[in-house]
Amino acid sequence: MKRPKVLTAAAAGAVVLSLGLSACGGGGDDQQGGGTSVSNAAIGKVHNASDKKGGTLKMATSSDIDSTDPGNMYYAWANNFTRLYSRMLLTYPAKPGPDGFKPVPDIAEGLGTSNADKTEWTYKLKRGLKYEDGSEIRAEDIKYAVARTFDRGVLRNGPSYFSNLLDAKGYKGPFKDKDLDNFKGVSTPDDHTVVFHLNAPFAEFNELVTFSGQTTPVPQDKDKGERYGLHPFSSGPYKWEADYQPNKGGALVRNEHWDQATDPNRKQLPDRIELLAGMNADELDNQLLSGQIHVALEGTGVQDNGRKTLLSSADHRKNADNPPGGFHWYMPINTKVIPNVECRKAIVWATNRDSLWRAYGGDVGGELATSIMPPNVEGREKGTDYYTKAEKGYTGDTAKAKEALTACGQPNGFETKMVYRSDRPKEKAVAEAMQAALQRVGIKLTLQGYPANTYTNDQFGSPSFIKKEGIGLGTYGWHADWPTGYGYLQALTDKDAIVPSGNAAISELDDPAINKGWDDVVKIEDPAQRNKIYNQIDDSIRKQAAFIPNVYAKSLLYRPANLTNVFFHEGYGMYNYSTMGLSG
Repeated sequence: MKRPKVLTAAAAGAVVLSLGLSACGGGGDDQQGGGTSVSNAAIGKVHNASDKKGGTLKMATSSDIDSTDPGNMYYAWANNFTRLYSRMLLTYPAKPGPDGFKPVPDIAEGLGTSNADKTEWTYKLKRGLKYEDGSEIRAEDIKYAVARTFDRGVLRNGPSYFSNLLDAKGYKGPFKDKDLDNFKGVSTPDDHTVVFHLNAPFAEFNELVTFSGQTTPVPQDKDKGERYGLHPFSSGPYKWEADYQPNKGGALVRNEHWDQATDPNRKQLPDRIELLAGMNADELDNQLLSGQIHVALEGTGVQDNGRKTLLSSADHRKNADNPPGGFHWYMPINTKVIPNVECRKAIVWATNRDSLWRAYGGDVGGELATSIMPPNVEGREKGTDYYTKAEKGYTGDTAKAKEALTACGQPNGFETKMVYRSDRPKEKAVAEAMQAALQRVGIKLTLQGYPANTYTNDQFGSPSFIKKEGIGLGTYGWHADWPTGYGYLQALTDKDAIVPSGNAAISELDDPAINKGWDDVVKIEDPAQRNKIYNQIDDSIRKQAAFIPNVYAKSLLYRPANLTNVFFHEGYGMYNYSTMGLSG
């Protein structure tokens, strides 16, 4: 982006016009499953509060973590989990309710302060914070941590906000250029001051820093590139006992150099925390419901079989919560593989919304979506249904789909590929429902599943892989990086956000009006004016049939009775992991 000046209010209004684009509360008690109800005791409050120490906390995932390197991850649950062994400049507070989505200091003494035009943001660090070996955390370690995110060949998975927003054009990262003085995007006037230099004003920089684990400090002499993720250097309450074993897991033990007095957002209660990776999803639910596992790390709720078991048992229901998760489970349509908008419209018209809603669990699985931004995003508008209807019982409009096929020159349909995360049964059910729905109008979907830990990096998140395999669409989900339109949509729709791996802009839109909107919106100081642009972009991507709205997620979560300090965290859309303990 170019370095622009702050716009006046009148100019901001002109930006809105220049785009030229067409125009939830807590979990309820009455859940699907025979009118049964769950307790929702960990929504809006801390359940089973305790400072009891000891025991082994067992966490499991049906796939694997995308990386244990805080600078190289993007899954919400990974960012939640990493706080057990890493600290960052700012973080989300360990609080239930809306306060959990507000920035608070972590390594920093306070929130960042900006210059007049918001192109420089300064953070002062707390003194005396230490790593697992007792050495002190320094400002240069945070500069290095940010610098290493510029090399997408090594750190492929994380967000690309810093490389887009910092004034460091042409910088290739410290793996190619070991002289950190050549990285001008961040400066460190002393050991306890970090200054970010932006290429444009950006009013939401504190929110970006709060979301991103990419400010977790990394001493340059400890970095091992891609292998750093096997044993990250701890700044949090726990440290890795040994190297992480991909697709198997690893264990965390106490970090004796972490100081509770400096850290109100974490606890150090269990003696040991185990991450078990690669477990079958249904078996994971079975062990969760039986108390053998304490936490299902993905945080998206039990699968269909687990849902039936949970809701049929009064004992299980009293240990369950069903909050709106803040995620939208939607389906991107790749505009390079399917460039004709009428062909994309045909897919959307033919989609059976009712079957997709049921695949996610019906009422306990979520609410039918209209906009791409979910309800918890500030200023989000409900949106208009284009080529679909967000209604229970709506199975699509095959007549309209066939009209669109004729308009795109494929009256008898066409073939394309749909992908999904193979270790997530709900997504497999969604893919099968799409296959059946589109077959009605002659669109043939070939389905292919991939593991979740590689899906967003090497398959659906890789533009070259999508092109090579001819992948037209797939299952996906997104939670706001922070609760504004920029924090939700920019990574999905801005051409500048398209990266070779770990790409979230899977539709690969390259719309000049949308691209200009993202360039211009960072200049605007008024949040209401920014919200207008965010909603116009949301409207445009649906009108271009680049996204199929699906379900605003509700998660049917289970917490064993001996799990302490449990609460739903709105910043991560799942239980908070940084304060958990065991009562016995």
